[in-house]
Amino acid sequence: MLNALGDPTRRVILETLRRGGPSSVGALAGRVPVSRPAISQHLKVLGRAGLVEHEARGTSNIYRVDTAGLDVVRRWMDQFWDEALGAFAEHVRRTEEEGES
Repeated sequence: MLNALGDPTRRVILETLRRGGPSSVGALAGRVPVSRPAISQHLKVLGRAGLVEHEARGTSNIYRVDTAGLDVVRRWMDQFWDEALGAFAEHVRRTEEEGES
């Protein structure tokens, strides 16, 4: 999943979908400076990573952000944030104890 987010173009596509809502490949190609075939390839990678989903509408596929996939990324990142906050709290506690001595 993080490998999919490692590419700056895929991050732009994901952000474009997040801000602009569901979109076809053609519409995305009009908002992201990449060719339609490249957009399609990036969307396949994002889809395999669980970050976007699509539905067929006529002859087009409409892509949207898969919030469940983003929740997985958020939970994984939160563990680092929790550890950092815990380390900071421990530092403050030790600093206060040293100040009282």
